[in-house]
Amino acid sequence: MKKHIYLYLVFTLLLSLSCSKEEGPGPEPETENKAPTVPSKIFPLNNTLCIDNAINFQWNASTDPEGETLRYRLEIASDANFSSIIENKSVTNVTSTIITLDKGLSFFWRVKAIDSKNAESDFSITSQFLTEGEGESNHLPFIPELVLPVLNSTISGTSTTLSWSASDADEDPLTFDVYLDTNENPTTKVSENQSNTTFQASGLSAGTTYYFKIVVKDSKEGVTIGSIWSFSTN
Repeated sequence: MKKHIYLYLVFTLLLSLSCSKEEGPGPEPETENKAPTVPSKIFPLNNTLCIDNAINFQWNASTDPEGETLRYRLEIASDANFSSIIENKSVTNVTSTIITLDKGLSFFWRVKAIDSKNAESDFSITSQFLTEGEGESNHLPFIPELVLPVLNSTISGTSTTLSWSASDADEDPLTFDVYLDTNENPTTKVSENQSNTTFQASGLSAGTTYYFKIVVKDSKEGVTIGSIWSFSTN
């Protein structure tokens, strides 16, 4: 009886070894699909005044590590946060597209690359531009850009310098209203009609987040409300 059991075990072992030799190699592991590079913009760049409102948006081609076919998604919005998107357009294997927009308005645009497996690059930097109006003699100032403090940074002490840059397509003289408080949409006007692009914020509370925005006004009653920026005290 023991001899039969022994022979059965030997037979089973040989059979399993034989089967394992006949099995082929497993499937090759799937390589990770990498995203394409971020496209860089050619036109319109930041603070461009577009005379023709049928605008030819242009950018440099992205590269894809796997050499896949790329499409591009272009977004145009009426605000810098892209919460109000006016145009969302996709194009394949081209690096330009013509879009007609309303005249006499301010817009923001950005573009990203997407490969055939839907791996996406980051969006390009955002650019603001204006379209020429019908018989307009004045254009709104461009939205101000933050210089200091760094967005969402933490400062030491209870005072800091707020600094920004601003420009106007008509090169009109500009003045600024500064709003600063602890509300996410600040309503406290701490400076009005100042001509310089800095403001010294003092008497701040420690361990507090502050929000501020700049309202830009030109000499022809054109007004542009800036984005809301924030910083914290430690």
